[in-house]
Amino acid sequence: MTMKRLAILGSTGSIGTQALDVARSHPELFRVIVLAANTSDALIEKQIEEFCPLAAVLADAEAAERLRSRYRGKTEIRGGEKALLDAAALDEVDVVVTSMVGFAGLAPTLAALKAGKNIALANKETLVVAGELVTALAKEKGVSILPVDSEHCALFQCLQGERRDTVERLILTASGGPFRGKTTEDLRSVTVADCLKHPTWSMGRKITVDSATLVNKGLEVIEAHWLYGVPYEKIDVAVHPQSIVHSMVEFRDGAVMAQLGLPDMRLPIQYALTYPSREQADFGRMDFRAGMNLSFEAPDMLTFRGLPLAYEAGKAGGTMPCVLNGANEEAVAAFLAGRIGFLDIYDCIERAMDAQENFTHPSFEALCEADARARAFVRGFLDSKEVQ
Repeated sequence: MTMKRLAILGSTGSIGTQALDVARSHPELFRVIVLAANTSDALIEKQIEEFCPLAAVLADAEAAERLRSRYRGKTEIRGGEKALLDAAALDEVDVVVTSMVGFAGLAPTLAALKAGKNIALANKETLVVAGELVTALAKEKGVSILPVDSEHCALFQCLQGERRDTVERLILTASGGPFRGKTTEDLRSVTVADCLKHPTWSMGRKITVDSATLVNKGLEVIEAHWLYGVPYEKIDVAVHPQSIVHSMVEFRDGAVMAQLGLPDMRLPIQYALTYPSREQADFGRMDFRAGMNLSFEAPDMLTFRGLPLAYEAGKAGGTMPCVLNGANEEAVAAFLAGRIGFLDIYDCIERAMDAQENFTHPSFEALCEADARARAFVRGFLDSKEVQ
């Protein structure tokens, strides 16, 4: 394959640092052109020293100024939201890895698409909140959106060479998170520290909480709907605690295709970046002869209400998935700050969805307004609870 020039948005986060691991292991295949983060000026400075990109962007202007005041190398240091959008659209970039967390990843992804860049999508919220807008723009520009999420990369691999009209079901697997098997009563007293002890994956704090609530799996259901054009009635979730089977596709003849691998995010990252080639890697290998038990079960959708709420939002369409996401981001931030309990996250999402009007075929501006309204509603709801 020819060398690909990368912009890595969210380079200091969990996915971003692992994307740099992939680039580091294949210097003949990748050149890092842009690094971008929010506030982590110290870490991005180390990344600059190693990869020597043309530009490094910190969305936080003060963080950018801190870095600019001490950095003396050749990389151009940029700061602010506009700089982030401009960097995502640079002529020198071929592929943009979008791994910024949450709604904040939407605007730079749209900027990259408008500039005709192929996307390696790790920011699932982009498709959750703006699936209609993003997929239409990608089609208009003739560019690809290749999934980095392990589940969606698994589906992508299972669908290779298959006609989409033969697909009966997509089956997304879920580890079940740290609270699998717990009751609602058990969850009333769980702490942030309990929540961050994921049994199989090492991820950022926000996505680890989303995994515990099963909201993350709900967001992945919505993402799968937009990536593969499959109706929600044909997207199922199966809890698979071992995290070895990353997802499956059932076809109309009853055959099921599954993609297996150790829980290592570098594998789907590399596949997204090298597709259609499959390159050598030193990732861990499974030894089936050593003994391996794989189990599956239905998710508990009564206790873990984030998953059915996501199905509800996805089926409603319009701005409702954006409301779901914005409310969840605000609630998770409050939980991580110790302001609310674990189960309060569900209440915040459900009340926000009930309170917000749904607008069909939303523009980017309408999505921004819906996100802001959802967050404001949750803040007001939590303030009223604290007053009580």
